[in-house]
Order: sequence, then structure tokens, then C-alpha cells
Amino acid sequence: MKLTLKIWRQSGANDKGALVDYQLDGVSPDMSFLEMMDMLNEQIINEGGEPVAFDHDCREGICGMCSMYINGEAHGPDRGVTTCQLHMRMFKDGETIYIEPFRAASFPVIKDLVVDRSAFDRIQHAGGYISVNTSGNTQDANATPISKIDADKAMDAATCIGCGACVATCKNSSAMLFVGAKVSQYALLPQGQVEAADRVLNMVKQMDEEGFGNCTNTGACEVECPKGISLENIARMNREFLKASI
Repeated sequence: MKLTLKIWRQSGANDKGALVDYQLDGVSPDMSFLEMMDMLNEQIINEGGEPVAFDHDCREGICGMCSMYINGEAHGPDRGVTTCQLHMRMFKDGETIYIEPFRAASFPVIKDLVVDRSAFDRIQHAGGYISVNTSGNTQDANATPISKIDADKAMDAATCIGCGACVATCKNSSAMLFVGAKVSQYALLPQGQVEAADRVLNMVKQMDEEGFGNCTNTGACEVECPKGISLENIARMNREFLKASI
């Protein structure tokens, strides 16, 4: 495959960026998108240029690091996959591919395709946990009866990998799907009830302080989420917030 790549290049957070054209030949349809990027960087280095900076880690769809905006879609044209799981067979020979970083004021660009998503970490630190007494008198979590329905819903919410595709997709750059998932995974379990009120109030407060927008009710976040996190979690977060506020 021969491709034309239009990639966002930006030297630093305070520098002006622009789309730069690259020609790449010999791309295999069986390559992952990140393998294609590796191939491009090898070509750039061999030509004496500076490689394109992009985030990656596990390359197994687990860590959520490989966040790219590809042809106007978070993680590209496939569904239920991260960028590292996207294969070049989704594109055609001779196609032009636009590759940009996730766009959101709360995700400032660090360099090229790398953005700072530490806002998610601060939201998580505000309440996305449970406090457990580990004095030696702890109980096995499996000893607490939980209905299969609630356990499954909690597990579904917990599959959120914090990649930020929901924010990049939302026209308001809302983080409510992410926060809703993190609130839900505890709100559905008895272990999360002790700190339930403080959790949702603190996490929503931190979300607002980070500058994320409100939910647009368009559902684009659920469509683009590589883990298929349901909008139901936003509704649950709103109920938990209202209950904690009264």
C-alpha cells in the first residue's frame, strides 16, 4: 500500500503546529496503525529528520495510551478498538490519512500527537477509589454477596481505560462518560457505599475545575469508546450526584 499521511507536528505546548505531508510506500494491510507509524518514523530518521512523537505502551488495547484522531475519528474508522488494534486493512491503497492529537482544552498538546491527559488522573485521585482497612483484619471481597446483575454492570464500567476518546469526540469536550464509569463501578458495589456521596461530589467538582464541558446528549462518546462504555453510566452518575447533593 502507498499512503499519503497528513500528520500534526508541533514542537511544544507553546509552539504553533501544522499538518505536514509524508509519503509512505510498502505498507502491509496486516500492519497495525502503530506499526505503520513505526515504519514512517524509521523512514524519517533515515532521512535525517525528527520522528513523530506519539503515545504507546501495551499495544494490546489495555492501557489507553495510543490516542490518535484519525480521519476525524478518535482511534480511527474501526469500532470497539484502540489505535494500536486498528489495522491498515481498514484503509485503501493511495488513500490520504489525516492524523491529529486529541483536541480538547483540558488535553493540551505536549508534542506532535502526544497530549497531557493528567486531568483524568486528578479526577481519579479526587475520589475514584475505596478506603480499606488493611490492619490484618480484612475480609475476602468474595465474602460479600453481590447480585450477578450488579457485578456485571460494575465490571462493564470498570473496563474504561481512560484513553480520552469520549472527550475528543464530544463537541463540548465532556468527560462525563469517563467520570460516570469511574463513579458507577463503585456505586454498584457494597464496598463503594461508605464513601459514595463524597466520591461523586469530589469527582464532579474536579471534573469541572479541569475545564471539561457538559454532556451534549448526542451519544457520540459511547459510539467512539473502544470499550463500549454505556451512556447508562452518565445517568447513574447524575442520580448519585443528585442524591449526594440533597
